[in-house]
Amino acid sequence: MKITHTEIYRFSIPMVPFAIATGTMDYAQNVFIRIYTDEGFYGVGECSAFPMIVGETQDTCLVLAKEFAKLWKGKNPLEIEERLQELDWFIAKNTTIKSAFDMALYDIAAKAKNVPLYQFLGGEPRPIVTDITVGISSPEKMAAQALEFKNNNAEVLKVKLGKNPDEDIERIKTIREAIGFELPIRIDANQGWNYDDALQALKALEKFNIEFCEQPMRTYDDKFLPELRSKTSIKIMADESCYNYYDAEKLIEANACDYINIKFSKSGGITEAKKIHDVAAQHNIPCMMGGMLESRIALSAKVHFAYTSPNIQFYDMDTCMLGQLEDPAIEGVQFNGYHISLPELPGIGADANESFLNQCEKWIV
Repeated sequence: MKITHTEIYRFSIPMVPFAIATGTMDYAQNVFIRIYTDEGFYGVGECSAFPMIVGETQDTCLVLAKEFAKLWKGKNPLEIEERLQELDWFIAKNTTIKSAFDMALYDIAAKAKNVPLYQFLGGEPRPIVTDITVGISSPEKMAAQALEFKNNNAEVLKVKLGKNPDEDIERIKTIREAIGFELPIRIDANQGWNYDDALQALKALEKFNIEFCEQPMRTYDDKFLPELRSKTSIKIMADESCYNYYDAEKLIEANACDYINIKFSKSGGITEAKKIHDVAAQHNIPCMMGGMLESRIALSAKVHFAYTSPNIQFYDMDTCMLGQLEDPAIEGVQFNGYHISLPELPGIGADANESFLNQCEKWIV
């Protein structure tokens, strides 16, 4: 099997502005690709650039997508390890756009076997319930949003924090007053605090029944994570501190986290995500399946991965529910409230709607 050509799309999805500690996004900066083969089918991949976290933009992803497509033209897509190594030799990091190409290779490989991706990876379906995220705003607006989610039968809330710790404490206090204490809350500071802020906030939030805190500090403050863990009862989840399995090993050896958040945009796709998962599993560190602002296409790939990854015990898979004003996907993951399932289709089982693609800037390499 040989790659004949690749289609590349500027896959911009308009959305209600979504705010975290480090910035606001008013559209999903995504890239969609189709890698075609000489056997009559193609693999799809999608990535979502989040500049303030991963350091890539939609434009940087598009530039590299064209270069990656040139590298792979005429080569065998089933040689997954070799193809991905070529991308790493070509340029360091840039894991967001690499994740789309990784995803497309796995889609091709599963389609070649005529099986769903989870089956190709050796997994099986299991129940998945995603949390739903409350973006950062005033305490009153966040409480109103949290109450709306509760009334819509949400089972877990994820609340964005990471500003002034006094204000963050007030945010959670106001939310708890609105929704009560029954609904689990996990918080995400997105690196917004320094050590003193994190300690102040987490100590004060202990009484509000917080499941865990994601990424309380900047990655350059990782050295303070063990001490922070020792001074609060709130569990710590590493997110931006863990891009690959080397990061996972260092965090675990330092007793720096209780949990790890796996995202394709950080790991570069399924291949490295599996390594992170396995290292964490060996040390009894549960993982979460997370994401940026992907559509149901990339989300479908993440569900397949979760099906084959028993150490993934938390699900933050609400990316296309965070105010996206259009759904550019066909087939793929389905929601029953906050419960997630997949159709039994070969490969990822999702694709882009042609009418949406016709509106997108396009390149063929």
